[in-house]
Amino acid sequence: MKLTAKILSGLLIVMMIFTFSTPQAEAQPFEINARSAVLIDQATGTVLYEKNPHEAYPPASVTKIMTMLLVMEAIESNVLTLEDKVVISEHASSMGGTQLYLEPGEVKTVEELMKGIAIRSANDASVAIGEHISGTEELFVQRMNERAKELGMNNTNFVNSNGLPEIGHTMSAYDIAIMSKELLKHKDVHRWLTTWMDTVVVGKKESVQELVNTNRLIRTYDGANGIKTGSTGEALYCLSASATRGNTTYIAVIMGAPTTQVRFSEASKLLDYGFANYGTVDIATKDSKVGTVPVQKGVLLEADMVAKEDLKLLMKKGEEGNVNKEVIIPQYVQAPLQKGDKIGEIIVTQDGKELGRVDVVAATDIEKASLLDIMLRMFKRFTR
Repeated sequence: MKLTAKILSGLLIVMMIFTFSTPQAEAQPFEINARSAVLIDQATGTVLYEKNPHEAYPPASVTKIMTMLLVMEAIESNVLTLEDKVVISEHASSMGGTQLYLEPGEVKTVEELMKGIAIRSANDASVAIGEHISGTEELFVQRMNERAKELGMNNTNFVNSNGLPEIGHTMSAYDIAIMSKELLKHKDVHRWLTTWMDTVVVGKKESVQELVNTNRLIRTYDGANGIKTGSTGEALYCLSASATRGNTTYIAVIMGAPTTQVRFSEASKLLDYGFANYGTVDIATKDSKVGTVPVQKGVLLEADMVAKEDLKLLMKKGEEGNVNKEVIIPQYVQAPLQKGDKIGEIIVTQDGKELGRVDVVAATDIEKASLLDIMLRMFKRFTR
């Protein structure tokens, strides 16, 4: 009897664990019709909705977000320019699926290829630009995987640069959101992501190809500004969609939707949820003046202080007024002072809980005053 009682007691405990923990783990404000999905705030990375966010699935052409990111980073590092000439290889021109129909030996600029990738989702353009940057597609894919690790994309493995089906080429919805967030930091890419229609001349006979953006939210959703669609038989219909209203940008990722219509409607549902329930509070802007601080033994008596980085908070609507902002700086600083030296901090709290902080730094260099400087300063004081 005692053994039976113990067994029943154990079963009761197990039932209670499942009864109380399962609904909490699965609690979401609504359901999304897709294999996985995630909604994040672009400024802070805050996750507002998730469904199987870390499960790895084939991403199809959403892969090209990483390709575009590496191109933009190469441009920013002066390794590449938009005017660079790219010679199309036999390998690049052999890509199937959506393409620009580039021919071997044809020469295109980086800008023309980026248009083809961002607007039409051209597979041949993705391979060509990767080969141009790294020498071979294999080396470019290696760099894609390295960059993914650097960004903390722990459930990603790239096998190619365009997302065509290959064994082992998988990503998670959360990882797609991370690389999308990183791409949106590059302002120049937005002009292609938000272009609905354009043209590019391709082929040795110079035929005009009309480009129509595969992301129809660009036309139909208020504030839409990206990013990338993708679809294959295995991946089904995928999308990383971004939209900005006011000072708030959200990124909604859909993986494995059953139809193209569903991926757009479900992404819209996620974006609507974000805009309806949350808002961004701008606490500090990078390089914006915070104030001044006295400088001892410097050629200047005061140092201008600026915020080192942007500080934004995502908050539920109606709670924005409960934020406390505190600027912590010393009574004075000692010269010499270099631009970017940390002087203090801005700390933001709500009901005693810290929400964020950013360093306050020197805006300019301030050299140490010489003996002559100090004597002249004292002389001016006495003669006033």
